This record gives sequence, structure tokens and C-alpha cells, in this order.
Amino acid sequence: MTQKEALEILKSGMNVFLTGSAGSGKTHLLNQYISYLHDENIPVAVTASTGIAATHMGGMTIHAWAGIGIKDRMTEYDLEMMEGKEYLLKRIQHTNVLIIDEVSMLDAKRLDMVEWICRHFKRNEKPFGGIQVILAGDFFQLPPVVKNYPKEEYKEKEIQLGFYKEDELNEKGKEMLVHSRAWRTMRPAICYLTEQFRQEDARFLEILNAIRAGSITKKQFETIESRLDVKFPLGVEPTRLYTHNIDVDIINQRHLDKIGGNERIFEMEGSGSVGLVEALKKSCLAPEKLRLKIGAEVMFLKNNFEKGYVNGTRGKVYTFLSDRSPVIKLYNGNEISVIPEEWVIEENGKRKAIISQLPLRLAWAITIHKSQGMSLDCAEMDLSKTFAYGMGYVALSRVRTLAGVRLMGFHRDALLPNPKVLELDESFQNESEDNQKLFGKLSKKEQEKLQTDFVLRMASLKKFENSRKRKIKIRR
Repeated sequence: MTQKEALEILKSGMNVFLTGSAGSGKTHLLNQYISYLHDENIPVAVTASTGIAATHMGGMTIHAWAGIGIKDRMTEYDLEMMEGKEYLLKRIQHTNVLIIDEVSMLDAKRLDMVEWICRHFKRNEKPFGGIQVILAGDFFQLPPVVKNYPKEEYKEKEIQLGFYKEDELNEKGKEMLVHSRAWRTMRPAICYLTEQFRQEDARFLEILNAIRAGSITKKQFETIESRLDVKFPLGVEPTRLYTHNIDVDIINQRHLDKIGGNERIFEMEGSGSVGLVEALKKSCLAPEKLRLKIGAEVMFLKNNFEKGYVNGTRGKVYTFLSDRSPVIKLYNGNEISVIPEEWVIEENGKRKAIISQLPLRLAWAITIHKSQGMSLDCAEMDLSKTFAYGMGYVALSRVRTLAGVRLMGFHRDALLPNPKVLELDESFQNESEDNQKLFGKLSKKEQEKLQTDFVLRMASLKKFENSRKRKIKIRR
């Protein structure tokens, strides 16, 4: 399915699961839809499963948006207490569209908690209280980390609430969203994007697709292994991707200290809600204090097509201008004068928190987890120490070409896909093709009517919510 086709389905008001391989443009399409909703004055909540993904979208984590924080269970008492938080009640009641990005890292239990909260706060027993829900992500990427399974004393209650069936409470491996009550009731239309906007190397793209399909050949394995200990051209310094949570900041600082010359420090600035500003700072990859020297290896953290960089573009600090702005020389030879950019948390079109910093970080090292969403020119990685399905695929798929990959270690198991995800992905592709055909059979006039009806329904819902808001007495 193309981005254009998927966008038309989103505009129809259906609940959607937007998926596709790394680099297929899921985040770009979401941003297009968010702009459309703003133009139509439809209140939208933009969230993601992690803080890093949320900053790419100008939103907040789904945990913060729904008020669940680090909770791994919910009770009616919790709901009563949460309803006393006026800001939370208003937030959910005023939301007509909910977007959750990077859902592969969100477990089923927490999606069910969010769905229950939405129904309760909206006073509506439809799935998610009648909110249009857009889930986006790729289950071949990093899976959710589930530390706490339901304790015995909570099992009966959670079955009663409909969160899980008995067998799902007792069987590990049921933590993906498709096993949630919310998924079963919302029945999202699958939109599987098939275009590719990151990889520029046809042979490399073929290998990545083979990894996803679980059909990688001996020759393709050997092609990946051929990248062991390769040398990059003189002057090209790869980003080192680490599987474990080592302190990459220390590594970056160590390399910076080896460079002679004066160090320039650039401080992050923030405004808005103190709590949200702090949350932005923690989730943003840009450091609060950016330390640079001429010769430092850096990575861009934003997409700015007009200036010629995207999230993951690499280069070196070439010089500093009289106003202290650094000039970055990219590996392609282009030079870019860098000025601060903003990271924003928006809610229903209002800016709640803003931070401003140069869209740069030191780039000698980064974790695979934090690299999600990036497009790297060259990267060094050790795939002999992966410990979860998806790590090898995520690391490799960050890089534009096979020539940009250097392996310091490799084990073939690093490229094995989760067997359950393989089966699931095949069903997603088939359902997406069916949706593509069904929607494609509609005339242009019929498609436009669906979209117009959705906009009118959202406008009526907004009026109703505003009217009801004046009547509801907030319990404190």
C-alpha cells in the first residue's frame, strides 16, 4: 500500500494499524495526517510508546498522556483517583483522534489500560470511548519489555474486566498488542506500507526484506558476514551501535577529550509546563549541555530537508562562525551552518512545552534502541551479542547502504525473526492488500463522502463534549 492510499483510509475515520518495514515512511505519513487534522480543527493526541519516539512526533508518551505512568495494573479505585485530576479528564474528553507510534514496544496490558481509561472518561462504551485510534509500528523491531506478570490476587479481577482470558494470563509470549482486549474490540484496518525511502542499495534492501520474511539465504548470510572488519575510507568515522546499555556518553566524551582546541558549550533552553519540559529533556536525544570542538563527530537529530539534513545525518564540526554557530561538514562534502531547533509537546493544537537546542549530538556511539527512526550513512555494530528478536534487523536497517555497514562481531541468530511475528506479518500483508482493493473500488466521490462524514462527525462530537464539559462537576 502506498502512503497516499493509506492517508485516504486514515481520513475516512477508521481505526488503523499502520505498519511496514523500516524506512517505509510511517512517521512521515503520521505527520501528514496530523497536519490534516489540525487543518480540519479535529482534536488529536500525539503519543508514542517511548519518549524518544514521542519527541520525533511532537507529542508525549502514551503512559503520560493516559496518566498510567509506570503502573502495570488498574483498579476502579485508580480510575476514581485519576478522575480527580482535572487536566487528565479534560485531555481525554477533548481528544477525538489518538495516535500511538512505535507500538511494537507497547505491551498488550498497557494498551488495555489506556482503552479502559478512555471509555471511562469519555462516558462511552465504544472501543476507546469512540476515539479514532491510529497505531503505528513494526513488530519486527524491538519488542515490549514485560517485567511483571499479573499476581495471583489480581488475576480474577483482570479476567472479570476483560483484560485477558485465563490462558493469556498464564502464557508468556502473549504480550503483543494483537493479544489485547483493545485490539480485539477496535478491529483496526491494516495499512501495510510497501514503499521504501531509506535504503538506497537494492541488494541490501533485498537482504533486509529476506530477514523480515524469514527466508534469508546462505549467500545473503555470507554477504552480511563479508562486512566483518571492513575498513571505511580515510576520514569516515562510523557511528557505533551498541546492543547493551553501556554508557555511550562516556565513550563520546572520551573521544571528544582526545581532540585538541577549545570546547564550546551550548545550553538547552525550555519554556512551558515545568513537568512537561523536564519530560521533553529526558526523552530528547539532544543533550542539555552540548559540548563541541572543531573535528568532533556529530549526528543531526531532526529532519530539515530544506537545509539538507535528516535525523541521523553525519558530519564533523568544521568551524564556528562569529555568532558561535557551528558549521558541519557532511560526509558528502556539503557544509551546513546549524542554528537551534525546537522540540515541542502539543496538545489539541496548543504548545504545552518547548525546548530549544542545536539539533546535534556527538556521534561516536549510540545504543540500538535510541537509533530507531534514524537513517545513518555508516555504522559499526557487534551482532554477536544481541539478546532480543529484532535487534539485528533494527541495527542493520538504520543504514542506507550495505557499504555503510561494518561488523565487529556476527552471529547468524542475530538475524532470526520472531516466528510468531513472521506468521502475524503475513496476515497483516494479506489484510492490507484486501483493504487496498476494497477502498480502491470506491469511487472518488464515495471516498470523499466518507471523509466528509468523518469531519462532520468529529465537529458534532466536539460541540457535544464542550457542552457536556460545562455540566460535569469535577470530583476532587
